[in-house]
Amino acid sequence: MAQLKANYETVMVFSMKNGEEGVNALVEKFNALISENATITKVDTWGQRTLAYPIEDETVGYYVVVEFTSGPAFPAELDRIYKITDGVLRSLIVVKGDEKKPEEPKAEEPEAPQAPEA
Repeated sequence: MAQLKANYETVMVFSMKNGEEGVNALVEKFNALISENATITKVDTWGQRTLAYPIEDETVGYYVVVEFTSGPAFPAELDRIYKITDGVLRSLIVVKGDEKKPEEPKAEEPEAPQAPEA
């Protein structure tokens, strides 16, 4: 039976409490974990950003976005590991669909005006 693969995108927000070295260690850890279980297509490091609201009394986080292709079981395991890892403030994993342009609604042809019956 063929294993279904899908495209996923994950966003990770790391705590800056452990400094730059701690954040880099976590980034390397998760990149290695993802590459062992999936195919990484893109890594986008946003860097240090101010959070919209404090999370665990922190106002600054380090953002990393990773796009990868994997089977359906791996994202659940990755999410479980995010939740038990110290230093991860927030994470999100989403399935990326095919990037098709949305169809524009067709304009309905106006009906011809009815001639009044006499």
